[in-house]
Amino acid sequence: MTWFVDDRCTNCDVARQFAPDLIAEVDGRSQLIRQPSTDDERRALHTAAYACHTRSIRHTSDRLDPDLDPFPLPLDEGLFHCGHNSPRTAAANSYLLRRPTGTLMIDTPRWSAALADRYEAFGPVTDVLLTHRDHAAHGRQYADRFGARLWIHEGDLDAAPDADQILRGLAPVEVAPGVVAHPLPGHTLGSVLYIADDRYCFTGDSFYWSRTTADLEVAENVTWYDIRELAASLARTAPTVRFEWVLPGHGDRKRLPSNDMASRLQRLAARTAALEPRPIDFTAMRW
Repeated sequence: MTWFVDDRCTNCDVARQFAPDLIAEVDGRSQLIRQPSTDDERRALHTAAYACHTRSIRHTSDRLDPDLDPFPLPLDEGLFHCGHNSPRTAAANSYLLRRPTGTLMIDTPRWSAALADRYEAFGPVTDVLLTHRDHAAHGRQYADRFGARLWIHEGDLDAAPDADQILRGLAPVEVAPGVVAHPLPGHTLGSVLYIADDRYCFTGDSFYWSRTTADLEVAENVTWYDIRELAASLARTAPTVRFEWVLPGHGDRKRLPSNDMASRLQRLAARTAALEPRPIDFTAMRW
């Protein structure tokens, strides 16, 4: 059996997050740099394959092993990666957070009733929290399937005009006990951070953990609204929030002590304040 990445790859980085020792960026796309040699490595490739939004990670048998689909994938106690990233959300990562008052879905995987059943098996999903317009494609389907409330900020309301709950302005809002939405315009007009229990920070595309720089970074080359607004948002929000996990839609995840994360976020705010608007350029991303 020979593994390979086919030519549908969009260089979204998702596969490299799950199998970084086997898949690397080569000439602007993901490529297998070696074949798996252990069961753990074969499981890692199946994880990457089941996350890939274009289903580009394949092997010559032409069929993935469904028993090796790990999603929802545990990341921490009560925290899961949904996997099955969607081409309609630009391959964004999405998450489940199981809490005493109900499970939250943050952004959405690709839609299927079978996947919805799988996610709901972890407990009733009460809320689907959209971080911004790019990740809104399947929000209504999942919210209706779960009987959940769909949330979005008014700045991106045209991407989910039938949302049940609309965040307005810049003030933080508690959307569930211990879960606070922090409007963070910049990447888009209606971008939002969701912080749960001063532990988990779901950032959408506002910032992420970069394996290249080993630090928090903003996607300055893919800022659709205004990098200056993002700088102002970070300057306003960074001093007020605490978390241990950064959980982005694009880019890698990371857990660090909250004091370390707080310092890094403050430094990110200062670095972002020095940036100027530039044209959109996906090829310049520092994953």
